[in-house]
Amino acid sequence: MSKIKEVKTIGILTSGGDAPGMNAAIRAVVRTAIHKNLRVKGIMRGYAGLLQEEIIDMESTSVSDIIHRGGTILYTARSSEFVTKEGQELGAKICKEHGIDGMVVIGGDGSFKGAEKLSEFGVNTIGIPGTIDLDIACTDYTIGFDTAVNTAMEAIDKVRDTSTSHERCSIIEVMGRNAGYIALWCGFANGAEDILLPERYDGDEQKLINRIINNRKRGKKHHIIINAEGIGHSSSMSKRIEAATGIETRATILGYMQRGGAPTCKDRVYASIMGAKAVELLTAGKSNRLVSYRHGQFCDFDIKEALAMKKDISEEQYRISKMLVR
Repeated sequence: MSKIKEVKTIGILTSGGDAPGMNAAIRAVVRTAIHKNLRVKGIMRGYAGLLQEEIIDMESTSVSDIIHRGGTILYTARSSEFVTKEGQELGAKICKEHGIDGMVVIGGDGSFKGAEKLSEFGVNTIGIPGTIDLDIACTDYTIGFDTAVNTAMEAIDKVRDTSTSHERCSIIEVMGRNAGYIALWCGFANGAEDILLPERYDGDEQKLINRIINNRKRGKKHHIIINAEGIGHSSSMSKRIEAATGIETRATILGYMQRGGAPTCKDRVYASIMGAKAVELLTAGKSNRLVSYRHGQFCDFDIKEALAMKKDISEEQYRISKMLVR
């Protein structure tokens, strides 16, 4: 039986797009590690900062008063150099030179590919899913989604008010990259007349136009279309719809506001549990694992296995959404 590798110093970084709740996870990693008599080093600006050796010592006070803040106190950046084998080897070498024998990576699927490589080069590494897109297949929850979808929902409510006042059609584009989860949830929560999801959209714009015309004939004063970022082209779509229907149509792209703001209670609590669990996995000698929340339980998956999984919109949720839009 191989001996469990003892971890004495944990590094932590955030990578890729920021997400509300990342600070809660950072706080939990730091304080759980200190509770277990481990040292903690924060790596600024993700893998790019690792290669530049932007590494700081972290204490319990380093994470005071951050749980309620959006974004990430460690900052984030993308690194083309770390995608290369040479960059990955250098990153692992720098970790070892700074005494980092365990690493926690908070980010999305691209970040986890980097985590997997660090693990291969001898740095025990655990991933935590931090992305507003909810597009990591092995987990039912990702840090930031709950806050982002609530932010979008509140913004769409406001657009609906002015859309009704002007008797308009409004196309509201939400984030999510190629995943339609924010669009689907907002479609439910905002009572949208149409929801366009990259996983399901057939590109039939005429069908949209016919629905808008029919709804206006039966007395609807507005028409809200939630459009996912993965489909995009909201501005040009609005021009075509207005030309075809004669109804004033406006596009609103919510954009990066969905990434910001104070995290919800759920994002604070779940991110904290995931951060603590990541440290526990490292102290148990685990590596190349991804902390997840699945079927109501916090668990973990092999990163390679997790990245190979495919995720799709729930057929039940999609079916019900189609019944509710009118």
